[in-house]
Amino acid sequence: MLTDVDALANALRESREYTFSLVNHLADSQWEVPRWEIVNPLRWEVGHIGFFQELFCVRWRPDDPRGERMASCLPGADALYDSRTVAHERRWDLALPGRDAIQAYLGATLERTLEVVRAGDAQARERCRLALLHEDMHGEAILMSLQSVGLPAPARTWATRSSVLPPCVDIGYEGGLLMQGSPRDASRYVFDNEKWAHPVRVAPFTIASRPVTCGEFAAFVDAGGYQQEAYWAGEGARWRAQARPEAPRYWRRDGSSWWRRWFGEWQPVPLDDTMVHVNRHEAEAYCRWAGRRLPSESEWEFAATAGGVSDFPWGDVMPPEPASLDYRQASPHAGVAPHGPAGAPHGLIGGVWEWTATPFGPYPGFEPDAYEEYSQPYFGTHGTLRGGSFVTRSRLAHGRWRNFYAPNRNDCFAGFRTCAVSR
Repeated sequence: MLTDVDALANALRESREYTFSLVNHLADSQWEVPRWEIVNPLRWEVGHIGFFQELFCVRWRPDDPRGERMASCLPGADALYDSRTVAHERRWDLALPGRDAIQAYLGATLERTLEVVRAGDAQARERCRLALLHEDMHGEAILMSLQSVGLPAPARTWATRSSVLPPCVDIGYEGGLLMQGSPRDASRYVFDNEKWAHPVRVAPFTIASRPVTCGEFAAFVDAGGYQQEAYWAGEGARWRAQARPEAPRYWRRDGSSWWRRWFGEWQPVPLDDTMVHVNRHEAEAYCRWAGRRLPSESEWEFAATAGGVSDFPWGDVMPPEPASLDYRQASPHAGVAPHGPAGAPHGLIGGVWEWTATPFGPYPGFEPDAYEEYSQPYFGTHGTLRGGSFVTRSRLAHGRWRNFYAPNRNDCFAGFRTCAVSR
């Protein structure tokens, strides 16, 4: 659980190596990405990782965390990389350091952080755990940017994956009282939007045993799903009218077949892969076409935590080297583990983030943590996703972890599973 000094230090080193592995294959010119709302300049994104780690682990003053701080080892770092004060649209106009200088900065911040891990107290190490998980999140954001811009994927050695697609069946739950959220005695890091476990009454529900696949979503597209107004409502109808989509993001038709751009290459849509790169509006439209619905956040957590008794469908321990996390697969796949016990839904953790029907909001008694800007600014405007994707780090993923995106975002590695509509 990264409470041990050596385990935390090793994880910090591994995460930094992983971050570099996501960008080292790019030419210098490929670090210059377009000025888009959904991406960051890579020189800013990578540099910000080092800045955040240095700020929370090395420069932090517990008595006045927002006041005068120790100077950064990179002159002017606050004016370049502080996401609280540097607006997104300004990040392309900054005099950011070059690639080599950024990597040297990340090397220096890591060494200073490791000193804090070895010499600091429990509170300092807790901030180092936060910085570790923050870097893990930005690793996924970097891969999202590479996909969005059409840059090549990093070279990886892929784990062997099963080609067997499990049949999709409905699994019924009687519901009951769910203690939703993380308990106060959790040994893992708990983000503020998971605090704290509180009682939620969950009615009986029936949920699909696996997420929707590309082939199943292609049937919706081929049936005119994007053209028929009946499948779109409210905010989704407004998004459709404005964006005028004809197919999922990154898809195009070639004759009778669908192709998709996967990072920098066009390939036939793998029909047995889990559907990815859809927003909540598209997921809801599919559900209306199929006579289904999205699960609520509470229903999803009930299924993913065995009714609230564990962190995963299978218990409280993540298996070593889970195939559907940590970018061990080239793409999400409906046949990939980890899975719960027999009769439980398939692939709830990893593969794709799964949209729920629940708006992102605070739990009762919410208070922001030291990373004040993590959750609170997005309450009420974003939707809640659960489970993690194939590129989410396994240190982060568990059945109570909450992710959040604006409902119109279809650049994230997100898909969905459906629930039966109550009669």
